[in-house]
Amino acid sequence: MNNEVQTMSQEFLIEAFPRDDQGKGASRRLRREERKIPAIIYGGGKDATPVSIWHNELKKALENEAFFSHILTIDIQGKKESVILKDLQRHPYKLLLTHADFLRVDKDHEIHVNVPLHFLNEDTAPAVKLQGGIVSHTMTEVEVICLPQNLPEFIEVDLTDVAMDQVVHLSDLKLPKGVRVAALLQGEDHDQPVASIHKPKGAKADDAADAEGEEGGEE
Repeated sequence: MNNEVQTMSQEFLIEAFPRDDQGKGASRRLRREERKIPAIIYGGGKDATPVSIWHNELKKALENEAFFSHILTIDIQGKKESVILKDLQRHPYKLLLTHADFLRVDKDHEIHVNVPLHFLNEDTAPAVKLQGGIVSHTMTEVEVICLPQNLPEFIEVDLTDVAMDQVVHLSDLKLPKGVRVAALLQGEDHDQPVASIHKPKGAKADDAADAEGEEGGEE
């Protein structure tokens, strides 16, 4: 089983503006009149900084999966800060973003980030193509702990060598140097399943019936 990682290969720059007015009314005016949304930058031993960012620019950036697991650069009138996206709030029924939280990062302090899992060779794995197995995903992302410069863009899980009824666990993932899976630091009982290949339920029932038929024939 070959699990690989992809390190950061692109950069994201977000233009931001100082924000003085706060509260629900100010946030509504910001979204309605300026087409911006309120955001907050916090952490790093500094005071929280309220800012506003362009709604449509952020929405477009979010279409790229890598945005969620990248070190981002926020430019506040020429002053740049390195951050990660920690929380994103959306309108309950409109296709609108309403607020974003960014956490400051620096190269000397580890960060906790959810990194997406990319599953490879699901259709060509022998257990699927030759034996009729079905792939089941238990996770689509995993929380890792690492220094910002070691943050992988995603983790690949190659299912080529996964056998029928085999389960891929967190401990099976191959991570780059300096990257740890947060759950595994809590003990072996947190070694959760990531994916598996199993026969369809109907096929299992047919196998059981065939086995019973063979036993009856022997008798």
